[in-house]
Amino acid sequence: MKMLIGFLTLLVASVGFIWLVWHWPYSIGERAGYVQGLSRSGLPCKTWEGEMRMVGAPLTSRDKFHFSVPSDAVASTLNASAGKLVALHYDQHKGLLAPCFGPSSYFVTGVRVLE
Repeated sequence: MKMLIGFLTLLVASVGFIWLVWHWPYSIGERAGYVQGLSRSGLPCKTWEGEMRMVGAPLTSRDKFHFSVPSDAVASTLNASAGKLVALHYDQHKGLLAPCFGPSSYFVTGVRVLE
């Protein structure tokens, strides 16, 4: 009986932690650049994963921004804006260890074409 109570307590704590981390972002922001790739991949859950080459000031290094897209509608908008300068609105969630959330801690929630 003690093992069952311990297991249920651990299960409720784990689900509560994941719910809290998903509904309370660590940071929120926007990054601008050109999306270089977007693919649906992963096991056991398929997630949209992308990479963006960020724009910056002249003579600065161009960084890559790796992100996940939880919504099919946002992924469709990203695909439609291929080759255009875009701003990606994201929420960063730290501590999500489940593979169904994607390998990145950055989750794109909106796309705005800048050109």
